[in-house]
Amino acid sequence: MNARFLRVTEIFYSIQGESATVGIPTTFIRLTGCPLRCTYCDTEYAFTGGEKISLEDILARTAGFPTRYVTVTGGEPLAQKNCVFLLDRLIENGYLVSLETGGAMDVSAVNPNVVKVMDLKTPSSGEEHRNRYENIRYLDKKDQVKFVIGTRDDYLWARETLKRFALDERCGVLFSPVTGCLDAARLADSILEDGLPVRFQIQLHKVLWGDVAGK
Repeated sequence: MNARFLRVTEIFYSIQGESATVGIPTTFIRLTGCPLRCTYCDTEYAFTGGEKISLEDILARTAGFPTRYVTVTGGEPLAQKNCVFLLDRLIENGYLVSLETGGAMDVSAVNPNVVKVMDLKTPSSGEEHRNRYENIRYLDKKDQVKFVIGTRDDYLWARETLKRFALDERCGVLFSPVTGCLDAARLADSILEDGLPVRFQIQLHKVLWGDVAGK
């Protein structure tokens, strides 16, 4: 069988800063490339470049870290067709795998044992029109939808979208403020005032290390 390759920006070991596994030591595999250009993106360095690495070499590097938790992220990992094969192999090797995806790519082929952490892009992202709402049908209780909120209008939009799709009945829901754009306490207060069935989160890795690549 021909070897499969992916373009990889970095593979590193750190503390998970977001999602339901926040705080857990995790291996991150950051794939290169993304079709979106969100206004608040903090990983623009992953848009281009990277290193072409075989799937086997990625697995070998991953095995060198002392954790069973692996997050495949980007960029947008699903922009590379071989991402789904990487996810399959990670599951076959006994890892607890999550996928961070921007919500514009089809998730139907993702291994059902992978935890999907999927954005729904808010208006201030500039990419709301790219949301692939049909992906919601492929989410279940282990998965999470993430709203990155930069303005009051974003919050109102996210609140309405949460209700329109009854997202909390299908999966976990994350509300996260854009660092430096929205006061985190104000977002937390709004969630409490409206009694929303969501998880408020901040990016723990930024609290610990700031905007440091590879952390």
